[in-house]
Amino acid sequence: MTASYSQTITDYDTKAFAGISGDHNPIHVDDEYASESRFKRRIAHGFHSASFFSAIFGTQLPGKGCVYVSQSLNFKRPVYLGDTVTASVTVIGIDLQSKKVDFETLCKVRNKVVTSGTAQIFLPEG
Repeated sequence: MTASYSQTITDYDTKAFAGISGDHNPIHVDDEYASESRFKRRIAHGFHSASFFSAIFGTQLPGKGCVYVSQSLNFKRPVYLGDTVTASVTVIGIDLQSKKVDFETLCKVRNKVVTSGTAQIFLPEG
């Protein structure tokens, strides 16, 4: 079982994420600073893309009422403003006794992995 979610990263989204997270690192919010960086332009927060996993879990698979237990993340490539990120989660294990599901989690931009990891989710009660 797999589910996915896609979103294009905008200037507004990046600045809003900085406000919500408190991470105002200029690599994310300052064009001039970022132009002097190794990336040569602004990059999105890694956790911005990773937050799309939560959107999938809470609305698609397993759906409302589920709760995160854990998430591992490996940031492979930068995500730039204007990139469309496609996050996907795939079931890799189910423990019905403990009501936990294990997932592979991936974010891709132009079919290249930018974030990988695994997650464990409590199934909703009932």
